[in-house]
Amino acid sequence: MSNFKELSVNKFFLFKKEPKNIKLLTQYYSLILNLVKHKIIKAMKILLDRVDDAFHFEAKNEDGNIVHIDGAPAIGGTGSGARPMQLLIMGLGGCSAMDMILILKKQKQVIDDLQIELDAERFEDRTPAPFKDIHVTFKFKGDLDVKKIKRAVALSMDKYCSVTKILEETATITYSSTVNGEPVV
Repeated sequence: MSNFKELSVNKFFLFKKEPKNIKLLTQYYSLILNLVKHKIIKAMKILLDRVDDAFHFEAKNEDGNIVHIDGAPAIGGTGSGARPMQLLIMGLGGCSAMDMILILKKQKQVIDDLQIELDAERFEDRTPAPFKDIHVTFKFKGDLDVKKIKRAVALSMDKYCSVTKILEETATITYSSTVNGEPVV
């Protein structure tokens, strides 16, 4: 099995270098299916149950966690949950936060508080209307090394956050951070 894992990792990095190569793309998807089959990675399974006769859904993941999704009142929703595009932006904030917390814990940084503010703008003249610009502001509090914060934010946003990589296909994503209210430069 270790040879399989090693081969899988090598194919993954080849794909990351040449994402438009169809042969590598096919091998990559085959690799993912094999990783799931051999239980090296867990497949994601989401179930949506309709709650009302409009747009309110309850989404449940394979672990039983629930998120409510609804449409905007302007289209007949009741505002009983986040809208699908809002969930994407929430995912960006959550994904990047987890990356940074992992990085900073390894560096023995203790975060007293972390707030993430995301501002997103969508294309108005397109259907579908993907995101055009996204700005993320990370607000840290605590006795933190500013250089380590700056590096952790950059690593997350530029390298590790999968949601960022997906959204940057259509959107310009920028970010900034503060520590105890002071801008990190």
